[in-house]
Amino acid sequence: MPRRIGFFYHPSFLQHDAGPAHPESPLRLQAICDHLRRAGLWGKLTHLEPTVAALQTLELVHPRAYIDAIQHACERGPTLLDPDTVASPGSWSAALRAAGAVSQAIDQLMTRNLEAAFCAVRPPGHHALADRAMGFCLFNNVAVGARYAQRRHHLSRILIVDWDVHHGNGTQAIFEEDSSVLYFSTHQYPFYPGTGSREARGRGQGEGFTINVPLAAGAGDAELLRAFREELRPKALQFKPDLVLISAGFDAHQDDPLAGLAVTEAGYAELTRIVLEIADTCCKGRIVSVLEGGYHLIALGRSVEAHLRALLE
Repeated sequence: MPRRIGFFYHPSFLQHDAGPAHPESPLRLQAICDHLRRAGLWGKLTHLEPTVAALQTLELVHPRAYIDAIQHACERGPTLLDPDTVASPGSWSAALRAAGAVSQAIDQLMTRNLEAAFCAVRPPGHHALADRAMGFCLFNNVAVGARYAQRRHHLSRILIVDWDVHHGNGTQAIFEEDSSVLYFSTHQYPFYPGTGSREARGRGQGEGFTINVPLAAGAGDAELLRAFREELRPKALQFKPDLVLISAGFDAHQDDPLAGLAVTEAGYAELTRIVLEIADTCCKGRIVSVLEGGYHLIALGRSVEAHLRALLE
């Protein structure tokens, strides 16, 4: 029997406006939704509209002064926060719902209403530091979800798997001294944002709980699958997470214009199966997958389809 997979989406995500030529555009979510309908997958998902995250939930990761600064930047927008990151009047509601989608998905998993979830959100999150927006990201959606799961549901250990082509520097920085969160990332290196070397393994009590697998341009399915099988799986099974969060960027796809890796739809499906095996073994299959990058619209739709079909198996 197929798993109950939640699909979290809200029209407000389309109101985050980074500019007409910006690659992180509303067309990304429209492409995903249109493709899933054409592929006959839309009706197999459980559709939920996320509510806005409470400010107290955001404060589990981000200082209140930073949250207020983002709100003001959105209200007076468009505001350029860094060379790549824009806050527009529609960004505030979108960013609150993006973080809210993750915490709401966790609630649904913990009450067993869902077995896994995919959050089709904008703006993305994994480059956002606790007190700084960057790389298209305002709030770190996955980091907020991890802290929410620990605080609201008293989960002890969270695994974050990041297969975006860009290293999730924000997520790493937030948890690098924390042994309760295992952060695993495959990414093109050297590449934006310049972090994610093999030597970055965490600090203090968190040493050994950051695993970076930097990959050279041209690496594809074989290299990522080797990393997931040989490095992620044994460490994760030893760690025994209570919940798995995926920073699901699809810009490592071979057709993506912003990077140089060569992952295929079949590769994303197999990566999903490896993570699902870990979740099935350790935490009753609880996975919340959160959209990060992915900028070739056709490849993005097909990759999300492959990911969701693997989750449904």
